[in-house]
Amino acid sequence: MDARPLVAVVGPTAVGKTALSLELAAALDGEIVSADSRQIYRYMDIGTAKPTPAERARAPHHLIDVVDPDQPLTLAEYQRLAYAAIADIHARGRLPLLVGGTGLYVRAVLDGLRIPAAPPDAKLRARLEEEAAAAGALALHARLAALDPTAAARIDPRNVRRVIRALEVCLTTGRPISEQQQAAPPPYRTLRLGLTRPRAELYARIDARVDAMLAAGLVDEVRALLARGYSPHLPALSGLGYRQIIRYLAGELSLEEAVQEIKRQTRRFVRQQQTWFRPDDPRIHWYDLSVVTPAQIVAAVKAWWGREGGG
Repeated sequence: MDARPLVAVVGPTAVGKTALSLELAAALDGEIVSADSRQIYRYMDIGTAKPTPAERARAPHHLIDVVDPDQPLTLAEYQRLAYAAIADIHARGRLPLLVGGTGLYVRAVLDGLRIPAAPPDAKLRARLEEEAAAAGALALHARLAALDPTAAARIDPRNVRRVIRALEVCLTTGRPISEQQQAAPPPYRTLRLGLTRPRAELYARIDARVDAMLAAGLVDEVRALLARGYSPHLPALSGLGYRQIIRYLAGELSLEEAVQEIKRQTRRFVRQQQTWFRPDDPRIHWYDLSVVTPAQIVAAVKAWWGREGGG
């Protein structure tokens, strides 16, 4: 396979990845491959900040609305679909743009992560979920730390689902998941663009985005999901925005409390994303969108592509 170009646009939630990706797609005859673990779900548009129909009309988008909220999509399946989409875009002579803030998705594609071949074990997962409920998420994370300290260091103790998956792999294969998650980078010519803003500006954008989601009908979107029969306990509905609005609809929070909690948790999530997209990662070309314009970034990508022999 020839080393064909791939541009990745990464960075924290609400930094401006969608807007830049649309500019790049228009200027470089590009198509967008989503690297967002929430935008894969159908019927979940507002709370996942999916590109709007008007934005999708400006450039082809891939890996959005892939499964229903009660259908799992494994990392291996996402990786396979992403590689297929990228190959399809290359075959049509266009430039693929991998865009998103889900670090594990980005790493799976760009680093060629070899995903452990350990099928889900429903009974083991149920036992681990019971253990987490009884002893707490921190106790379950401590168990993982004893078996696989490298994996535990990478996983937020509050992310029970990822802790359970890491334990599942360790316990079913007898080998740490970190040992099995080796990488074999695909033969792309990759340019990684990292977007950033001053923290106060980013937090203001997060607050404005959450307010816009409420105004756009987030509460009605969550209510409609529950009316379709989707369980409020589904992993898909555990994401930011959805779990807080579910608690509001259940009478556990006021709407104002739910909104403030969404904003607070989103800021926390941004800090977690920094562990995936590190400022000191030499592979990422960082751009502060408070001082650099999208036009300047487009020009830089054109220059890179020209030097590399692209169109």
